[in-house]
Amino acid sequence: MPLKLNVGLSRKVGEPNYGSRGASVNLELELDSAIVGEPDRLQERIRQMFHLAKNSIDEELHTPTEQPSSQANNSPNGQSRHSAGPKSGQRQSANANGRRSSSPPPATASQVRALHAIANRHGLNLEALLNDRFDVDRPDALTIAEASEMIDEMKNLPANAGGR
Repeated sequence: MPLKLNVGLSRKVGEPNYGSRGASVNLELELDSAIVGEPDRLQERIRQMFHLAKNSIDEELHTPTEQPSSQANNSPNGQSRHSAGPKSGQRQSANANGRRSSSPPPATASQVRALHAIANRHGLNLEALLNDRFDVDRPDALTIAEASEMIDEMKNLPANAGGR
């Protein structure tokens, strides 16, 4: 009677903006039941199966993510804002089924209000800052990550940064 060896491995890795991607593999192998009497040989077969599973998972999760082709070149440097891939080392998040979302999530209403409030407090021209930094003219055109980055930078400015 054959012996079935089943090895499974799964791993999930976190990504920016609370995203994640995962991979899972299950391997099954039929062995001669006589191998039970040879524990060293059985253990070696198990190690081989785990090694195959681990290598498959590693390969799947370390494969560079596909970047959508550029559809429009709106910026001066020839790169489209969201179609040429993420800015500042960010990666696009994956949704629950592992598929790439078409664009990163937009700035929240709270972030937009915070950007306006901080800019007003410091006497800054928010639209000019956003245009220089992210090639957008409104805070609601930012992604969550971009808005967060801008809020952090503006909060760290000296009180008289806007010239008042």
